[in-house]
Amino acid sequence: MIVVVVKLCISACLGLMIGIERELKHKPLGLKTCIVIAVSSCLLTIVSIESAETFSELSPNIRTDPMRLAAQVVSGIGFIGAGVILRRNNDAISGLTTAAIIWGAAGLGIAAGAEFYFEAFVGASLILFSVNILPLIIKKIGPRQLRQREMRAKITLQKGTDITAFMSAIQEADFKIKHVRVRDTKEKDHQVELRLMTFEVNYTTSIYQKLRQLDGAIFVEVEG
Repeated sequence: MIVVVVKLCISACLGLMIGIERELKHKPLGLKTCIVIAVSSCLLTIVSIESAETFSELSPNIRTDPMRLAAQVVSGIGFIGAGVILRRNNDAISGLTTAAIIWGAAGLGIAAGAEFYFEAFVGASLILFSVNILPLIIKKIGPRQLRQREMRAKITLQKGTDITAFMSAIQEADFKIKHVRVRDTKEKDHQVELRLMTFEVNYTTSIYQKLRQLDGAIFVEVEG
């Protein structure tokens, strides 16, 4: 009985570690969810192992897989992960890391339930390191492109503005254009919708000011 309590407490601590990190980033996956996933996975693993041992003692003809329930946890936890993957209005996908961490929390619970305590704590440490510290290191020493982010801009141009020259001016302002959509408004002005790549050190407000100062721009909307 004490061993079961220890397993459940360890899984709760592991879920707490993951949950605090998500709470600090204000992500959909919170503290309570991580603990529930980790403890529940641990409990199902304990039940799976102990039931296999119990039924195998009843008759030598009974053969059960001690990790059968744990295997179902790994595949079944996906529906929770799918619930936090969102598609925003700007077609960007968010929540993939949170969904992966849900799956990871279940794995930590299974490891604790199977008494792989050291492996569970190492796994939790590596998850937190890869989510919080590793991206900062890669952005410091990695390729230049890793320090960029995607922005969306909607710009209304004055009538008669040379759109090609305007696009060249945007590139000269240290932006990389990934996608362009041009259309006319009801007022016969030109409206340009852009997906831009810029460095993360550039604030959204500074990007807005750069675009607003370009010749021909009369309305600018920036999202990112």
